[in-house]
Amino acid sequence: MTDPTRYPRLSRIDSPADLRRFDEDELPAVADELRAYLIESVGRSGGHFGAGLGVIELTTALHWLYDTPEDRIVWDVGHQCYPHKILTGRRDRIHTVKQKGGVAPFPKRDESEYDTFGVGHSSTSISAALGMAIANARAGNERKVVAVIGDGAMTAGMAYEALNHAGGMDPEPDLLVILNDNRMSISENVGGLTRMLGRMTGSKTLNALREGGKKLLGDKNKPPARFVRRWEEHWKGMFVPSTLFEEMGFHYTGPIDGHDLPALIGALRTLKGLKGAQLLHVITTKGKGYELAEGDQIGYHAVSPFDPSLGVVAKGGAKKPTYTDVFSDWLCDAAAAEPRLMGITPAMREGSGLVRFSKEYPERYFDVAIAEQHAVTLAAGMAAEGAKPVVAIYSSFLQRGYDQLVHDVAIQGFDVLFAIDRAGVVGPDGATHAGNLDLSYLRCVPNLVVMAPADEREARRMLSTGLQYPGPAAVRYPRGAGTGVAAGDDLDTLPIGRAEVRRRGTGIALLAFGALLRVAEAVGAELGLTVVNMRFVKPLDRDLLLELAREHEGFATLEDNVVMGGAGSGVAELLNAEGVVLPVLHLGLPDAFQQHASREDLLAEAGLDAAGVRAALLARWPRLGEARPPRVAAG
Repeated sequence: MTDPTRYPRLSRIDSPADLRRFDEDELPAVADELRAYLIESVGRSGGHFGAGLGVIELTTALHWLYDTPEDRIVWDVGHQCYPHKILTGRRDRIHTVKQKGGVAPFPKRDESEYDTFGVGHSSTSISAALGMAIANARAGNERKVVAVIGDGAMTAGMAYEALNHAGGMDPEPDLLVILNDNRMSISENVGGLTRMLGRMTGSKTLNALREGGKKLLGDKNKPPARFVRRWEEHWKGMFVPSTLFEEMGFHYTGPIDGHDLPALIGALRTLKGLKGAQLLHVITTKGKGYELAEGDQIGYHAVSPFDPSLGVVAKGGAKKPTYTDVFSDWLCDAAAAEPRLMGITPAMREGSGLVRFSKEYPERYFDVAIAEQHAVTLAAGMAAEGAKPVVAIYSSFLQRGYDQLVHDVAIQGFDVLFAIDRAGVVGPDGATHAGNLDLSYLRCVPNLVVMAPADEREARRMLSTGLQYPGPAAVRYPRGAGTGVAAGDDLDTLPIGRAEVRRRGTGIALLAFGALLRVAEAVGAELGLTVVNMRFVKPLDRDLLLELAREHEGFATLEDNVVMGGAGSGVAELLNAEGVVLPVLHLGLPDAFQQHASREDLLAEAGLDAAGVRAALLARWPRLGEARPPRVAAG
C-alpha cells in the first residue's frame, strides 16, 4: 500500500474520480507526489522512466479535467504511460511492471478501461483517436477524444496520414491532438520536423521577449501576465508560424510550458469547449524532476532497478557480449573493409547497436527517425546505385516495413542486408515487441536468404555472408547475451544453405534453428539423438535433410518462432515436395501472442526449454526413453 504519510494526496487516489475531488490549487502538490512516487516505484522495479517523468503535469491535468474513462485519452507508444497507470487504479501494483502476471509496460485494453487503445509501437494515436471520434459522432454521443503524441512519434508517416485525413474532413471531427515536444525519441530526434519545432521553441527573438516580459510583469498569476500569455499566442506567429498544422486543417495552440500545470489546465479547459480538429503544442523535458535523468535522457529512457539516491550504477565485472554488441563490432569492421557499406536505423541507434558506427562513420550512418517503411525503401534506393546498405531493425519493427521489403527490395532483388535484432522470444515488453513472427513472414518472400545463428561466432559469419550475398538477405538474432562463444574479428562467410551436424545419433534427428541449438544439444545427448544446427531457414540444406530422412525414423524441428509457417513448416514442405513420408514434430511458439514475462519463463511456457523439449519428444516417441540404459549415480 502507498504510505499516506509520504504521499498524503496520492494515497487517496484510486481512480481519476478521486483526483477530480481535489481543488485546482492542490494539483501541483498532487503532481509533485506523483513524480516522487514514480521515481521510487521505477527505482524498485525498473522500466520506462524518463518519458513518464516528462508528462506528470500533463497526465494530472488530463485526468482532472476530462471525465475519463468516458472521455478517451489515447497514448502514443506508451513509454510515458506509467503516471497514467498510477492514477487509474494500478498505483499499488506499478512496481510489478514487466513482470509475469504484473502490470503491462504499455497501455493494454484488457488490463484497464482507462487504457482505451493498446499500443507499443509509435505513431498510432492520431489514427486511433480519429477513428474513435468518427464512431462517437455517428453514435451521437458527446464523448471527448484526446491523442497524446510525442515529437519523436510525429516523425512517422502514419501520423501525417492521420493528420491529413482529420484536417480535410467536412464536417471537422471533434478531436484534440496534444504534441508533447521534448525533442527526444529514445535517442535525440532527427529530421526536418525536429528542426522546425526547434525553430518554433528556440527563436531568440521570441524567447527574449518572453523572458523580458516575465521580469517586467512579475507574478505569472496576476492579470497582466495572464493577458500577455494569451496575447503571446497571437504575436508569436510573426516569428514562428504554425503553418504546417494550420495548413493541414488543425487549429493550433502553443507552444506552452508542459510543466506549468495552471497554464496547461487553462489551455485544456479552453480547448475542451471548442469544436473541430485542435492541436495543442506543449514543451516538456524528458526526465523532468530527477536531475540525473534530465542530464542523461538516453540512459534513463528505460532502466533496471536502481537506488534513486544514487542513480543507475553500472554493474561491475565482465559480462558476455550481447548479439547487439556482436553486430555493432561487425558493422564497424565490415565498413572498414567495404567502403560501399551504409548503416540505416529507424530511430534505434542505441538499441540496434549503431552508436560506435555513427561516430566512426558519420557520413555513412543514417538515422531516418521513426520511419521503418522509409528505412527499407531508402536502402533499396541505395542498393539501386551500387551501395551495400545494412538495415538494423527490431523484428517487430520490420513488420511495419514489410510491404517495402517485398515490393521495393525483394521483387527487384536488391542487395540489402537486414540485421534483425530482438527476434524470437523477447520477454518483458510483451506482445507488441515480441519477435515471434519473423521466420514465418520472411521465409515466404522470394529472393530472400534467411539465417538464424546459434551463437555469437555464427552471427558474425552470417552477417558477413549476407553482406557478400548479391541480393536481399536477413540475419535474425535474439535479444541479450549469447552463449559465450568468442565472435572473433574476421569477416569469414558461410556457404549458402549449408547446415551443420553437431551430433550423430539414432532414431530421431533434432533440427534446431538459431538460439535453441543449446537446448537441442542437451536433449540430444541425453536421448542419444542426432542434432543438426540448421543455420539457414531459407534456403534449407536439401541434400542433408534427404540424407537424414533416409537414416532416421522422424524429425523434430525447434525454433523460437510461431510453428505456423515457420522454419519447421519449411522442412515439412521440402519432404512433401520430394515425396518423403516421415513423421515431423514441430516445436516452437504457440498460435498466441506472448505476454510480458522473462525470456526464460516464456520459453518454458512454450515447452522450449530442455524439460519441455524432452517431454514432447517422449510423448511422440515413447521408446526414446527406453533406448538408453538408466544413468548410474557417481560415487
